[in-house]
Amino acid sequence: MRDWLSHRARIEPSGEALVVARSGDVFTFEDLDTLVEDLAGRLAAAGVGAGTHLGAVLDTRLEYVCLIHAAMRLGARLVPIGDELTSRELAGQFETADVTTVVCGAETEPAVVDATEGRETTERISVLSVDDPRTSGAEALSQMEPETVSPADWALHDTTLVLFTSGTTGDPKAVQLTMQNLLASAVASAFRLGIDPDDRWLVTLSLHHMGGIAPILRLPLYGTTVVLRQSFDAGATVDDIDRYDATATSLVPTMLRRMLARRGTLPDSLRVVLLGGAPASTDLIERCRDYSVPVYPTYGMTETASQIATASPAEAFEAPQSVGRPLFFTDVTIVDEAGAPLPAGESGEIVVEAPTVTPGYYGDADATADAFGQHGFHTGDVGVRAADGVLTVLNRLDDRILTGGKNVDPGEVADVLRAHPTVYDAAVVGVPDAEWGERVSALVVPERAHRSDVDAHADDPSDPLDRDDVLAFARERLAGFKLPKTIAIAESLPRTVSGTIDREAVRAQFSGADAGQPPAGDDGATVADVGADSVANPETPGESASAGGSESGSDSESGSDSESGSGSESGSGSESGSDSESGSGSESGSDSDSDGGSKSPPESASPAGPESTADHDGTHEEPASESDDGEDGETR
Repeated sequence: MRDWLSHRARIEPSGEALVVARSGDVFTFEDLDTLVEDLAGRLAAAGVGAGTHLGAVLDTRLEYVCLIHAAMRLGARLVPIGDELTSRELAGQFETADVTTVVCGAETEPAVVDATEGRETTERISVLSVDDPRTSGAEALSQMEPETVSPADWALHDTTLVLFTSGTTGDPKAVQLTMQNLLASAVASAFRLGIDPDDRWLVTLSLHHMGGIAPILRLPLYGTTVVLRQSFDAGATVDDIDRYDATATSLVPTMLRRMLARRGTLPDSLRVVLLGGAPASTDLIERCRDYSVPVYPTYGMTETASQIATASPAEAFEAPQSVGRPLFFTDVTIVDEAGAPLPAGESGEIVVEAPTVTPGYYGDADATADAFGQHGFHTGDVGVRAADGVLTVLNRLDDRILTGGKNVDPGEVADVLRAHPTVYDAAVVGVPDAEWGERVSALVVPERAHRSDVDAHADDPSDPLDRDDVLAFARERLAGFKLPKTIAIAESLPRTVSGTIDREAVRAQFSGADAGQPPAGDDGATVADVGADSVANPETPGESASAGGSESGSDSESGSDSESGSGSESGSGSESGSDSESGSGSESGSDSDSDGGSKSPPESASPAGPESTADHDGTHEEPASESDDGEDGETR
């Protein structure tokens, strides 16, 4: 088969394909196809063709949309890479994915050129810019004379995309996604979410994650419209949903919370809010219920080309901790440490078998072999399936804490802490401890830290949470060995670019807690050692625990906020070997208010030239304060 856009442009040339939110420019499928054909011809003139590993280091903009489809037209393997990475990080990903040509813009060119010039290998990486080059190390695509291009012929097993995982548990891995993976994911998602010919999907997530790129890839398949924002701003994103009558969007929980805080609710034009990328609280799901927000909590990952399971709004409101049932074509098995299937109600590793599953990690045969077993792809996420098939994601397999010879699922503990009325959010990790091996430690965000009324901070501003009361609450619900021995208080939880909990940053809050020493907080956290004797299991390590919570952690932590959309504290959004995501569109950029897109009218736009480039007039705002930043969540 050839590229999908060429098919749609032939059968529906006048259909609306793309709206650039900032300028209001509208592109039909014929308009977009013309721009893609021009860019493909210029790339071909620069030596890009079938099999080329074509890197993309760009902010979200019209040219990036064109590049995605131009790569498919040429038969090139597109390698989207984060535009926020340093030259060192870029160099590592270029090498891992065997990138031979990189397309950049004015803002990313310096880092890209540095990354290519600092390589030890003698193989040259060509750097092509969609803007006027700033250095001698890049060539302008606008100066290339377009060649005539014949659309490449794709087989289902051909690798189309190479996407990097978020790297929350190690170095990012290069995930290969085939034409079959992308098609099966698009079909399964459509079966679960439905398609309306008048759908308009608002994209406010970075295009180097599955959640951002999926709607761009699918627009010609579905024949629907994408409304493109350059970056995330809570209030302006809500306004654009209203302005352009958007019917669907992909968000991570932090983005949704901020949008609701800014505008109270979301426009009634929406029929789908696909929520993933990081752990979401029950409170957020209930607020969606109360304000009629059509939220679809989802669990997915880069390795499955997006969604694995997605709950409908009715299912989410009935069971806020779950992510619903697996999608069409998708089989989910819960297995024990030996890889044997477990019965319903028991927690274990989530294993996925589906045509959406990656064939493996590029250039990493060992990681690929380790990721697959008898029942399919091992996600590295811990979950439990109910008898009716509903899936709940608890945490990462490697997040489990071994304390005094006993296993503790941090997601279960965090879920209990979040249930306390004065706790807004929580992350639980293990830190080294001379006596226990690992010490159960909790970083807690007080409810008052996210309340808008001034009086919320009137009393005890230095310590807005009663640790003893929280521990007493937890003691009634958890076995003694699961109780946090240390609690730190912070204004917010540290997260990765994909919106998942940054567990190493959380551990850093307890840097003094190793070897049994009193912990010392940093980054604004207030840390207190609550005393091992007061919370530890009174029995000797290895003996049976007191009642109050199953050791397996089947008491699911979560909501819908995990990358999975589930409320798991680790979410599924971590990487494992797997970059568990959630939803469909995960990631926002910084919370700037500018929308990407061409500043020139549609008829003059050319993705190869600076005249079509957005945000070169100095109007792009700097990111807002930390409390207003968006999060990168790979939701789709």
